Amino acid sequence: MYINKYLIPLIFLLLIYSGQVFGQIVLDENQIPIVPEDFHSLNTPYTATLSFFYNLREDNYDPKTAAEALKLSPDNQAEAEKLAIKLKQIFDGNGVYVRISEVPNYPDYIDSLYSKQAKFFFDTKKLPLVYLEKRNGEWKFSAFTVSQIEEMHKETYPFGTDRLLNFLPKLGNQVYLGLHFWQLAGLFILILLLFLSHKIITVLLDKGFLYALAKLGYGYVGEKYLLPVARVTSIYLIVVMSSLFIRLLQLPIEVVAFALKVLNAAKPLIITIVFYKIVDIVAMYFGKLAEKTESTLDDQLVPLLRKTLKAFVVIVGTLFVLKEGLEVDIVPFLTGLSIGGLAFALAAQDTIKNFFGSIMIFIDKPFQVGDWITSGDVDGTVEEVGFRSTRVRTFRNSVMYIPNGKIADSTIDNHGLRHFRRFYTTLTITYDTPPQLIEVFVEGLRKIVDNHPNTRKNAYNIYFNNLSAYSQDIMFYIFFEVPNWTEELRCRHEILISIVSLANGLGVRFAFPTQTLHMESFPEKNTLVPSYNHDMALYQGKLQEFMAKELFKKDSKD
Repeated sequence: MYINKYLIPLIFLLLIYSGQVFGQIVLDENQIPIVPEDFHSLNTPYTATLSFFYNLREDNYDPKTAAEALKLSPDNQAEAEKLAIKLKQIFDGNGVYVRISEVPNYPDYIDSLYSKQAKFFFDTKKLPLVYLEKRNGEWKFSAFTVSQIEEMHKETYPFGTDRLLNFLPKLGNQVYLGLHFWQLAGLFILILLLFLSHKIITVLLDKGFLYALAKLGYGYVGEKYLLPVARVTSIYLIVVMSSLFIRLLQLPIEVVAFALKVLNAAKPLIITIVFYKIVDIVAMYFGKLAEKTESTLDDQLVPLLRKTLKAFVVIVGTLFVLKEGLEVDIVPFLTGLSIGGLAFALAAQDTIKNFFGSIMIFIDKPFQVGDWITSGDVDGTVEEVGFRSTRVRTFRNSVMYIPNGKIADSTIDNHGLRHFRRFYTTLTITYDTPPQLIEVFVEGLRKIVDNHPNTRKNAYNIYFNNLSAYSQDIMFYIFFEVPNWTEELRCRHEILISIVSLANGLGVRFAFPTQTLHMESFPEKNTLVPSYNHDMALYQGKLQEFMAKELFKKDSKD
């Protein structure tokens, strides 16, 4: 919006300045070239060029003589004069400034750069189809150039604007401030068109565009993201209009060349700004998609994607500004960049390896932010994934930065992707525990697992499975369905408390590495070996009593 406000006054000042320059060029007699007496002979590229341009000057207007530099038959003189005038307008409209002093002035000139023939090209970038060639001892514009004049004229003055070239001079040729009256009128019309375009576009965007988006439910998105893009696009339309109409004013070639250079540079610059803002819209869209996924790695990818795209847009836009505006040949630059890029790649192998490692992490998604991973010496929780390294918070609360290239080549154990967390231990009970009590104890352990809300019910193993040196061993192998380690520790605590409570309720004793010396008992002395009741019903009753207590505790918590 602010660019629109200041763009039109800047163009106005530029055109007023061009009028002053025009007046200086017209009145400055030193700008009139020294004309040799034989310049009508067309025997060199210099005399042919001078004859053509000198006879189309305002103070020496002779299109009939200028048309002699075109390859046309004498019977078609009127058509030759029209084509000569249009060819001069093509030079002026494209801002091609011909320096007469740099044109070769010898008859046997050979173009050693492009064609290796008797040809002279004026500007191979802006007017590659316009050149002089030597035929029958005379230098004239080539037949191919003459055949392309009409087409080039339409490209230089598109959309019917060439008609204004004949209409504007009819408004008057009086000179004011170094400009003809028709040129001043053209300036006024151009500024009026720019002002009206600015107002119309502003109303359409602020009123119509935003209103339509608000009706569709995208008012916030339109005002924050789409409206800035539309406003910058409107500036592009104004620049295009300026580049079209400034050619019609027939200003001095130096001014037209400078103005077109500025406007040609502004076009890719504005397009770069548009795409720079479009990147924000794309990032917002992918950000919304990332919010819908369970993976937190997408949330890290979106900001990195936005920064990468913006850097790419800026680099490409800068190259086009240099090429279109400053007319810098970027091909040698790109060639040198490729060679330098090879040397840079050899010197920065680790950096490139880390970059591609980060790409593989984002594609394969071996982990996401918040996962607990183990890889070699790395053991901790992932906090951030960058383009070069991944940041992991260890359980010592320190931070480790691991190059992504190393992670991509390593084996990663992602504990965060576990659906269930295993808990395995061995319950050792004393050898004097009778089989009936062991059966009831194992049954009670299974009921503890079945009643716990966070255990896997269809896959656990609790069996009396070993006789070790000092104990009878019960394998206790279960899984917790919990999201993190903290919840796993809580569930372990609850299960172990229940196991100890069950053992105390049933009278089961846990064994530990000991050596027991058994002595013969005396009638009046009791041994240290406990006596067990082998009544299965008694133990089942104790188990039911324990489970009733556990159920009561659970109901009390709920």
